[in-house]
Amino acid sequence: MDMLVVGAGEMGRWIARTADRPVAVADVDPAVAEAAAAALDGVRAVPADTAETFDIVCLAVPMSVVADAVERYAPNADRAMCDVSGVMRGPIAAMRAALPDRERVSFHPLFAAANAPGNVAVVADAPGPATDALRADLTAAGNHPFETTAAEHDTAMETVQAGAHTAVLAYALAAADVREEFATPVSAAMDDLVETVTGGTPQVYREIQETFPGADRVAEAARRIAEAEGEAFEDLYREAGAGE
Repeated sequence: MDMLVVGAGEMGRWIARTADRPVAVADVDPAVAEAAAAALDGVRAVPADTAETFDIVCLAVPMSVVADAVERYAPNADRAMCDVSGVMRGPIAAMRAALPDRERVSFHPLFAAANAPGNVAVVADAPGPATDALRADLTAAGNHPFETTAAEHDTAMETVQAGAHTAVLAYALAAADVREEFATPVSAAMDDLVETVTGGTPQVYREIQETFPGADRVAEAARRIAEAEGEAFEDLYREAGAGE
């Protein structure tokens, strides 16, 4: 079974090299598709407006355009469509509308491609042999696919992505420049997290913040801590520990 990967960025390249099948890549920037094909053994580049059909079309595009991409590339999918965009409610709904008689699965690799393998959230809306085979490819590469729902996934992203990134970036913006000798285990760990988050692509993190709520809750929690005095702070401290 062959596959077209739409979007030849970091995650598009990851799924292209992880899938154990003939793969073609397309991108709105032809040079990006050509570079991806040159970097990946056995992968070929095709134009973004290709009319060629494939057993599976996998969308590795930004969250803000995935619904449009579903509609655009539905005719290219003979058997199945999936996405690795990072949001699930929208893509699943769009795939149901555009491909009612074909297999539909949403994957979310919960890691940067450089850190693969890892956990992969899976919403198998309409699974079948083609998407099962692709899921088997992910497992064979050392990943751990696990079942979820679109609602559970998107709600979880409010905490593990939008909220976590807000907390880390807020620390980075608020931190004063101090000598390295003053570092504590907690501050050193925070500095490592800042390096991880700010070492990514700003546009990717912007899309996460714009797609999922969560930042406001972190800001409100920070305000409560800043204003707490005496036993009120101790109560918040115990509340935070109780959540672990």
